[in-house]
Amino acid sequence: MTNITFAVPEELHIIMRKHKEIKWSEVARSALWNQAKKVELMEKILSKSKLTEEDALKIGRKINKGIARKHGFDK
Repeated sequence: MTNITFAVPEELHIIMRKHKEIKWSEVARSALWNQAKKVELMEKILSKSKLTEEDALKIGRKINKGIARKHGFDK
């Protein structure tokens, strides 16, 4: 197994030090696995997609406009 090191904000570090009963490396490993699985799923979905990046951007803009309108930010 490979080791990695990363920085955490001081506020988080204080909380982690208060809860030494928690295996923080396991929490991090689980979070990394979950994110990696999401990335793999997205890659699988995108590999079958016929949308171009420009198509996706257009759809995203329409969604953003719709959300803005719904919440009254379209003025």
